[in-house]
Amino acid sequence: MPDYHDDLRLAHVLADAADRATMARFKALDLKVETKPDMTPVSEADKAAEELIRGQLQRARPRDAILGEEYGVEGTGPRRWVIDPIDGTKNYVRGVPVWATLISLMEAGEGGYQPVVGVVSAPALNRRWWAAKGGGAYTGRSLTSATRLRVSKVSRIQDASFAYSSLTGWEQRGQLDGFMELQRAVWRTRGYGDFWPYMMVAEGSIDICAEPELSLWDMAACAAVVAEAGGTFTGLDGQPGPHSGNAAASNGLLHDELLGYLNQQY
Repeated sequence: MPDYHDDLRLAHVLADAADRATMARFKALDLKVETKPDMTPVSEADKAAEELIRGQLQRARPRDAILGEEYGVEGTGPRRWVIDPIDGTKNYVRGVPVWATLISLMEAGEGGYQPVVGVVSAPALNRRWWAAKGGGAYTGRSLTSATRLRVSKVSRIQDASFAYSSLTGWEQRGQLDGFMELQRAVWRTRGYGDFWPYMMVAEGSIDICAEPELSLWDMAACAAVVAEAGGTFTGLDGQPGPHSGNAAASNGLLHDELLGYLNQQY
């Protein structure tokens, strides 16, 4: 199996730089915010963080391609870095500390590009999570100060804690009935949203989560962490990985039931 340690170290360096840039503008009274064509916000901090990461990658990995939320794809080849400079921009611009920079390395393989490295850095929460294929998933402040992540062992849906982002997307997909049946079946539900529920699945503090509409940069790093923590990350269609435009993540033991409820097969 390839050794991704150097790529993981680089991803941490990139996350460190992004953390400094985003925290410097967090809660700034003069923060500039624009509305993109899809009606989602983008701040000057989103753009600056992605530019910073792209610049460092172009120097450190000039042969690798880069895909970012704000500036699209650049380059070609079997290795592609996928960046979300601020996942949770709506939180960021309102001063809510639940946002993170997501950095993933994907490699071409069967079924398309698959994540092999993922770093999720949430500096306002003073948290970071990461993983490399075959090397496990961890949380901590550095590679040398870390705790191994493992998903929960909850095996009954009625004992499960379920996290979701909002109700609107499920209604738009025509899956609100299945969503409501699931939330009635589980032990506990909470609307954490964005990157955080996937990290909590990896930590074992919740058991299942799902979102109805996402982009690749929202999912790639999270998928790497969940998988290396022993969990399962698929689309709502059950296809493995972060390519379905939506996501379901679990401790693995509850995944079929999670998909069954959301697809109204129960």
